[in-house]
Amino acid sequence: MGDILGLVGKRLGLGLGILLIISAIIFFMVELLPGDIAEAVLGQGATPENLAALRKEMGLDQPALVRYFGWLANAVTLDFGNSIVTGESVVDTISSRLANTLFLATYAAVIAVPISIVLGVLVALLRNSIFDRVVNVLTLTSISSPEFFLGYILILYLAVKTGMFPAIASLSNDMTFGELLHRTFLPALTLVLVVTAHMMRMTRAAIINLLASPYIEMARLKGTPPWKVIVKHALPNAWAPIINVVALNLAYLITGVVLVEVVFVYPGIGQALVDAVSKRDFPVVQACCLIFAATFILLNLAADVGAILTNPRLRHPK
Repeated sequence: MGDILGLVGKRLGLGLGILLIISAIIFFMVELLPGDIAEAVLGQGATPENLAALRKEMGLDQPALVRYFGWLANAVTLDFGNSIVTGESVVDTISSRLANTLFLATYAAVIAVPISIVLGVLVALLRNSIFDRVVNVLTLTSISSPEFFLGYILILYLAVKTGMFPAIASLSNDMTFGELLHRTFLPALTLVLVVTAHMMRMTRAAIINLLASPYIEMARLKGTPPWKVIVKHALPNAWAPIINVVALNLAYLITGVVLVEVVFVYPGIGQALVDAVSKRDFPVVQACCLIFAATFILLNLAADVGAILTNPRLRHPK
C-alpha cells in the first residue's frame, strides 16, 4: 500500500509541476498577443491620462513577472479576475459553460466507452474476418476525418435532409432531460465517432498482443472456448492499456471540444474561449486555457494511477 501511495504522490507532484509550467506559458503567451488591454476596454478615443489610470488600476504598470505570480496566487483560489467585456467575474462567466461541456463529454463517453470495448473484443475474436476489415476501414476513416468535417456531414444528413435533429445545439433552462439529450445528440455523436475509433483499435491491439502469450496458448490447449479465453484470460490483463487510452480520450472529450462546440454553436467552455479570443477578453482566455490544461493533466494522472492499480507488475516493480 505504501508503494502505491508513493507512486501516486510522485505522479501528483509531477502533475503539479507540469501545470505550473503550463500556467506560465499561458500567461506569457497571452501577454505577447498584440494590442493594449486598456485601449481595448476604453476604445481608441481614450486619452493617454485615462489609459494610464486604467493600466494602474488593472496592475498593468507592474512587471510581467509580478503580475504572473499575482495571477497564479489568485487562480489557486479560483479567482481569475473580471471579464474585460462584461465586467462580471470570470468564474461566473465560465461556470455554466464548463458545466455544459462536462455534460456533453459525459454524454459522449457513456456512449463511446462501452461501444469501443465491445467492438474491440469482437474484432479481436473475429480477427482477419470481413467484419474485422469493415470495422477497421470505418474506424480509420473516422480517425482521419477532422471533427468539424464530421460535424458538418452529420448536420447535412441528420439535420438538413432528414430533420431528425436540430443543427444548432441551443439550450434553455426550461427544457426537459429528454429534450436536452435530443438537442445535444449531434455534437455528442461527432465526439463519439472520433474517440470510439481510437479506443476500439487500442482494445483490439491489446487483446491480440496478449493472445500470443503462453498462458493463453495453454488455455486454448485445454479446450477453453475462444470467447472465454478473451473475456476471462486476455481482457483482465489488457485493462492497463485500455484504461490509459480511455482516460486520454476522456481528456480529449473535455479539452478538444472547441471545434465541435463552434460547429454546433454549443454554449460550452470551448465556445466561450473562441468568443473571448475574438473579443480580446484576456482574463477569460487565461482561465479557459488553465482549466483545459488542469483537466488534461488530471485525467492523465488518473490513467497512470489506473494502470498502476490494474497491473501487479507496476504495483510491485521489484
